[in-house]
Amino acid sequence: MDEKAETRDRILEAAGRRFEHYGYSKTTMSEIASDLKMSTGNLYRFYPSKLDIAEAHARAHECDEDEMMEAIVASGGSAGVRMHEFHRAILEHTFKLIDESKKIFELAQAISRERPAYANRRLAIERVYLVRMLEDGIAEGLFEQPDNLDALAEMIQCATMKFRYPQLYNCFRIDVLRRELEGTMDLIYKGLLKR
Repeated sequence: MDEKAETRDRILEAAGRRFEHYGYSKTTMSEIASDLKMSTGNLYRFYPSKLDIAEAHARAHECDEDEMMEAIVASGGSAGVRMHEFHRAILEHTFKLIDESKKIFELAQAISRERPAYANRRLAIERVYLVRMLEDGIAEGLFEQPDNLDALAEMIQCATMKFRYPQLYNCFRIDVLRRELEGTMDLIYKGLLKR
């Protein structure tokens, strides 16, 4: 790893500690720079804004979620079971992150509000996995062949959005969310079945 990449990693680690302890809004670029014993001007050479650091911090943690989604989709078995597990795992993963640190929730809100392209990119990645499971279900003879797989995957996302974004469920207990997700997935599954 070159020196610039190492410095970027150090910045993300220092910012991550500040975000998780003080929250996004109470963290400043000068505090991050001070923690690293560098000038604020030097910090700006690597990241033009605190929001850029926050987004890079979030991207660095995407790998865990991507690996989880890939493992479920590639696990084999019924596409219907995998689709259910896929959504349950996303809910559990996100809820755990937010439950462990309310400051992460603040960070997620800031990124969603200020960088909608980031959230849209994540949704596009999720749709790729949904399309793969839909294709598997069609190949199994389980699901009806739709006119447009991408559009169907997008509609599934619309129906399950509440379970994806903590901004939509932060006032609910996990047992309530699990029950609601079960019911939602049952409805989606019945709608996908081949007639």
